[in-house]
Amino acid sequence: MMTKLTVTTAQQWLDGFAAAIAAHKDYLSELDTPIGDGDHGSNMARGLTAVQAAIDGQDFAGLKDLFKAVAMALISKVGGASGPLYGTAFLEMAKLGDQDADLGHLLDAALAGIRKRGGAAPGDKTLVDVWTPVVEAVKAGSLTQTVVDDAVNSTKDMVARKGRASYLGERSVGHLDPGSVSSGYLFTALIATGVFA
Repeated sequence: MMTKLTVTTAQQWLDGFAAAIAAHKDYLSELDTPIGDGDHGSNMARGLTAVQAAIDGQDFAGLKDLFKAVAMALISKVGGASGPLYGTAFLEMAKLGDQDADLGHLLDAALAGIRKRGGAAPGDKTLVDVWTPVVEAVKAGSLTQTVVDDAVNSTKDMVARKGRASYLGERSVGHLDPGSVSSGYLFTALIATGVFA
């Protein structure tokens, strides 16, 4: 099932994501404290502030230019692993943006970029564990908030195999993955645009 993404909807999506990150910045850093550097929230908030500065009031000709601006802001401003991963996702979508506005194809390309960049697979307790079921649901035309929430919550019982959290081994069980939670906000913001309505 095809869902077309427009520049206007994409800007609404990013505004919603920025608002969610700003609202949950402290919570994201709290999640990151036992299993990471404790700065996921502040890093993401800094990145999304830069994204808004780059896109607000701008008249983008197409998705390519919009997503490229988003990617550059994220890569330059977000520290840790999250900047390169989120930045790569939007760069991969930018590559398709002018030829293919199908949301399933865009997110599929983004996920492939994330997996290549981070080397993570489903089950490694990373944002891949949220992106994978969400992208499948988008391609099937069946993305709901429940799909997003279930994917985020699934990371709690996983053993981290990538990144800083992997040093903890079994002790990472019982903690939600912060990158998965922020990805949950990304897709909740996408649903809120009404693009699937």
